Amino acid sequence: MTLTLFLMISIILVGIQTAVPFLVKRTVIFGVTVPEKHIKNEKLTAYKKKYSLTVGLLSFIVLAGYLLWALFNNPAEEQTVLIGTLIQFSIILFSLALYFFFHGKTLQLKRESNWMENLTQVTITDLSVRAKDEMLPWYVYLIPLIITVGVIGYTVFQYDLLPEQIPTHWGINGEADAFTEKTPMSAIMLPLTLLVLLLMYIGIQVGTKKSGIKLSATSTNASRLRQLTLRKYTSWFMFLVSFLLTVMFSFFQLTMIHPDLFAGTIMVATPLIFLVVVLAGTIVFAIKVGRSDKVSIAGTKEKITDFDEDSHWIGGLIYFNKNDPSIFVEKRFGVGWTLNFGNPIGYVIFLVPLVAILLLTLL
Repeated sequence: MTLTLFLMISIILVGIQTAVPFLVKRTVIFGVTVPEKHIKNEKLTAYKKKYSLTVGLLSFIVLAGYLLWALFNNPAEEQTVLIGTLIQFSIILFSLALYFFFHGKTLQLKRESNWMENLTQVTITDLSVRAKDEMLPWYVYLIPLIITVGVIGYTVFQYDLLPEQIPTHWGINGEADAFTEKTPMSAIMLPLTLLVLLLMYIGIQVGTKKSGIKLSATSTNASRLRQLTLRKYTSWFMFLVSFLLTVMFSFFQLTMIHPDLFAGTIMVATPLIFLVVVLAGTIVFAIKVGRSDKVSIAGTKEKITDFDEDSHWIGGLIYFNKNDPSIFVEKRFGVGWTLNFGNPIGYVIFLVPLVAILLLTLL
């Protein structure tokens, strides 16, 4: 089962990595702003195809080798997990290196061709678009938060029923494989860590909702649809993940208190169901957002272009703009959001929960 899970995760990972150049915002190619009339440039199209073919082909060869190695050598589960994890990280690092290569090629082509020459850079604002925003309200995220607080309270109430060795890690089969001594802190460590994560999710939800809706000056309808789709599906996907995490963490916590409550197939199925649903949600999210501005391109305008923000992006991946009040902005390579490192509130949303989890672990 371990081999099957790692292959399933890897295949989805490769599929998304391979399709990324065709899922990003239409006027951004390999992290570079490209005027609307040049987005179908033959060289740019060739760059995207070369990236996808290279990542896809190499990943296929590596995963085939991994499968054959596992089938013929019958390795231990620890070896299968270790090699599978290394392969996944290697695929990500290779695709990232290839991205930087084509990012440089695209920048060079843009400069040598003087694409921005004789074009007026325009920033467009549509105040009415907020009324069409379908993001979930922040208080919906209180549902998993309340459940988690309830689990913490129940654990405190049932403290005497807890085993002397508290599980701290569970394997792929759903069984605990690492333990620590029973203390009041270790007893609630799992739901307490989840509580911190859920607070971070609420912060991300609020920050995302308040972030600016940036529209394209040359294809306003398409960009409006993409921004609304991105915000809507981000909101739903984050809630899905937070709710599933709550269910899974609560399941493990209750199993620790009442060992006979769940057993056998349920123990194995719970993390597996979580993984399958999250992976399916990731695919739906990537496709829905990635294709949203490719089906509505009416209203394209010439002689103007979007404001060139390349100077605010480091390598097309890291966004730093002190003049932009947005906490999060849409990624330039990938599907989703990235932090505006020029806005200090973003650091609070991420760093405070991470520091809190680290302190809890040390305690």
